[in-house]
Amino acid sequence: MSELPELNLEAAEKMWRAYLSARSIAPEDAPGYVVECYGDSAELAEELLHEVMYGTKRATSSLAKEYRQHGEAEPKAGDHWVVCDGSGEPRIIQRVVSVQRSSFFDVPAEFAAAEGEGNLSLEYWRRVHRGYWTRTQAEIGCDWTPEQTTQPGEELLLERDEICWPPEFADAPGV
Repeated sequence: MSELPELNLEAAEKMWRAYLSARSIAPEDAPGYVVECYGDSAELAEELLHEVMYGTKRATSSLAKEYRQHGEAEPKAGDHWVVCDGSGEPRIIQRVVSVQRSSFFDVPAEFAAAEGEGNLSLEYWRRVHRGYWTRTQAEIGCDWTPEQTTQPGEELLLERDEICWPPEFADAPGV
């Protein structure tokens, strides 16, 4: 697998400005946004973005501690992110609809299905996410086990999202 690419921040800002203009939002009144790819490789970024744009993926999950590790704020409802493809180019803007905390063991089956991956089962979700977080935490020198997510501050963040830009991919007009 190849590493994540450098993100085209200039193109992401241009996309963000187009979104704000279309929604008649003044830049000074705009919510903040982040620019990111899904996953930890160019291939995974492409695969997951495709599931968002053309499939059923309307949820994602992360470790709460990942945000502390990277010095970033945890996502919250109303946040936006410009999602880039496996080459670092911006493709869509998503808005966070909701964020809930959960242990690995308490993730609902319907949330796993909303992640839109594999056969949409909870078993599939657990298998691929266990592998993903074990791998990504090991890459930064940390051990990770699902049991850790039962501790305060170590939970998973279960995020629901909707596409709000560009219009041809938006889940609802005017979002």
